[in-house]
Amino acid sequence: MRELTVELGERSYPVVVGAGARHRLAGVLPRVRRAAVVTQETVPWAVDSGVEQQTFYLGAGEEAKTLASVEDLCRSFARFGLTRADAVVAVGGGVVTDTAGFAAAVYHRGTPVVHLPTTLLGQVDAAIGGKTGVNLPEGKNLVGAFWQPAAVLCDTDTLATLPPRERRSGLGEMAKYAFLGVDDLPDLSLEDAVAACAACKAGVVGADERESGRRALLNYGHTLAHALETAGAYDLRHGEAVGVGLVFASRLARRLGRVADGRVAEHERVVAGYDLPTLLPPGADADHLLALMARDKKAISGGLTFVLDGPAGLSVVAGVDEEAVRETLAEMTA
Repeated sequence: MRELTVELGERSYPVVVGAGARHRLAGVLPRVRRAAVVTQETVPWAVDSGVEQQTFYLGAGEEAKTLASVEDLCRSFARFGLTRADAVVAVGGGVVTDTAGFAAAVYHRGTPVVHLPTTLLGQVDAAIGGKTGVNLPEGKNLVGAFWQPAAVLCDTDTLATLPPRERRSGLGEMAKYAFLGVDDLPDLSLEDAVAACAACKAGVVGADERESGRRALLNYGHTLAHALETAGAYDLRHGEAVGVGLVFASRLARRLGRVADGRVAEHERVVAGYDLPTLLPPGADADHLLALMARDKKAISGGLTFVLDGPAGLSVVAGVDEEAVRETLAEMTA
């Protein structure tokens, strides 16, 4: 069992990684009277908060990450009698932790939340750092709040039940950490890899909680990935889209003279090594993707903005030439 800390002064909290970590729930909950457990019907993991608890279910998939779901949860919390002296417990993947976390952030103007991510994607990324939110038809995660959890419990036992494609999706999110400073990531055991990625994210969040600088680098590969997901026309899970986005970002950086061929080859090797796609899906609409990328949260003054590799590592690059992006998209066509 590994335990690390997201250092945020009085709001610091533990991230526990290892087999059976979910059984630590009662010990990490703030002192509360009751807990609202938010999960999905497909999540096979029950938890015991040690206090009076009631379970509330979200729908499946990204379609459940909506303001309507947040309203449904908050109304359910009210009927249960939940107060800000109680807690929300999110058990599931990124859809659950993002949506339940946002509901906790706005219910009674802030209710404690503990995350128990049961997917690889959730454990290495989504559940850590306090970014919560839901989607709009215009884009992913456009409505949300920073609301740090009281604790995150990454029980690696839960990863054994993941369908192969869900596991690959988590590997796509994990792959970005190979370019964020986690050494020899593909060679680590699963538990070591989860702990290393969690530690990397914890360090970034501790240094830049509200994404005013370095934290934006955690979006590496996500500008195109979110556009592919928002388009809704492509059969891609989040991590699969991130894999494509990582390769795209490396090729765009090469086109802009920021990196050489060897760095692009390294991106392709890492992404392909996790059995993830490295090219755009057939029939990808470049014009639509460009329009969606221009609406990305990182976009500055409406221009195209990307996290790109370069001689000094990753950085946020604003005002990227549209023609360079269009040519790189054409290069990425299967």
